Amino acid sequence: MQIPEFKYNPNAYLLNIIEKKNITCTCCGQQREYRYEGPFYSEDEIDKICPWCIKDGSAAKKYNGEFQDSGSIEDINNEAAIDEVIHRTPGYSGMQQEVWLAHCGDLCAFIGFATAKLIKPVLSELKEDIENSGYEIDDILESIDAEEYGGYLFKCLHCGKHRLHLDTA
Repeated sequence: MQIPEFKYNPNAYLLNIIEKKNITCTCCGQQREYRYEGPFYSEDEIDKICPWCIKDGSAAKKYNGEFQDSGSIEDINNEAAIDEVIHRTPGYSGMQQEVWLAHCGDLCAFIGFATAKLIKPVLSELKEDIENSGYEIDDILESIDAEEYGGYLFKCLHCGKHRLHLDTA
């Protein structure tokens, strides 16, 4: 069976948000060779969710949970995108509160955990996000690699512009 792909988190497997690890999924009860390792906000303590139960929304529905805090999504008027990220997209773990960025009236795809090497080629696109963070560019480049800041790189699915969310330890 082909592993599910995620529009808003296309690198979930490369980033080890979904790891290759044999489990019995607590949602569907099936033996799976992939396990979700990201955040899941639910009253129940669930630690073995397979990507198929994320993709079809059954995990969020069964456990009345969210993979992304709905209050931490950039304000857009696109309920379908918000619902997909909250209920059918693997989240990512941040240093503090994860934030999902938007552009062109849609949510962006989470590309990865920022390093200076990853963001330098797109630094000009990130200027507005960096200025709004209150930090200096040089300070950010040094501090991201030292893990003093958490940087989370996103990309617009429509125009290709990169966005950056920063938080500090």
